[in-house]
Amino acid sequence: MINDAYLVKIEQAATIIRTMVKEPIEWLLVLGSGLGALADAISDAVTISYEEIPGFPKSTVPGHAGKFVFGKWAGHSIAIMQGRFHYYEGHSMEDVVLPIRVMQEIGVENILLTNAAGGIGEDMRPGDLMLITDHIGLFAESPLRGANIDKYGSRFIDQSQIYDLEYSDLLFDIAGKMNIKMHKGVYAWCRGPQFETPAEIRLLKMVGAGAAGMSTVPEAITASHGGMRIVALSCITNFAAGLSEVPLSHEEVMETGSRVAESTIKLITSFLETV
Repeated sequence: MINDAYLVKIEQAATIIRTMVKEPIEWLLVLGSGLGALADAISDAVTISYEEIPGFPKSTVPGHAGKFVFGKWAGHSIAIMQGRFHYYEGHSMEDVVLPIRVMQEIGVENILLTNAAGGIGEDMRPGDLMLITDHIGLFAESPLRGANIDKYGSRFIDQSQIYDLEYSDLLFDIAGKMNIKMHKGVYAWCRGPQFETPAEIRLLKMVGAGAAGMSTVPEAITASHGGMRIVALSCITNFAAGLSEVPLSHEEVMETGSRVAESTIKLITSFLETV
């Protein structure tokens, strides 16, 4: 539940970042499992560990370094979350989306979300990318539950078009020109930390999901509440449960994410150079 202490955490974190990063930040990039190497594309980097920010939780997941990296990428002033917080780690939903609120507090207007996901679509293969066009987030607590923070957005927000059409079309077109395999699809958020069962994947496939994962949706809802323009992509790191005879593992997620990091860096660089 939102309370005064939470608002103080937002303001304190924003103050620390403003002290260390003088230039206005144009974009926030959130990196999923195995994609931490994308932060290496930043120049003039300023790094702030989450542990240096009062009130910030700790990221406990392998592949999530637990720090902000600020700097320049493709001519833009960028903040990168090298590691995110997940509901399944035991964090409150308010803490899961705390970094998004902090970025809104300091005036960031654009966000690019990435994640590692299990592919559900018939023609998806590990190493492919999926542009997120919509999401399914019915199965867990909303990050907007509790008292509304009126300074960021209204109580009831429209979710007809969460992911920015202009940015999404641009990213998809650039991927095509670079011969990077990218699908379009609906991302289904599952609470985790257990991987989904084959029956759950069959259900998600029936309702139109193209990929499943354990992040992104709370961040996207919070970002849309604060009026940010959102573009998001999934790295398909494995076949979803029941679609392969190989047991699912986080090691596979990490390996595939690392393997496609180079092409993903090139894609995001070209996207940022164009927007």
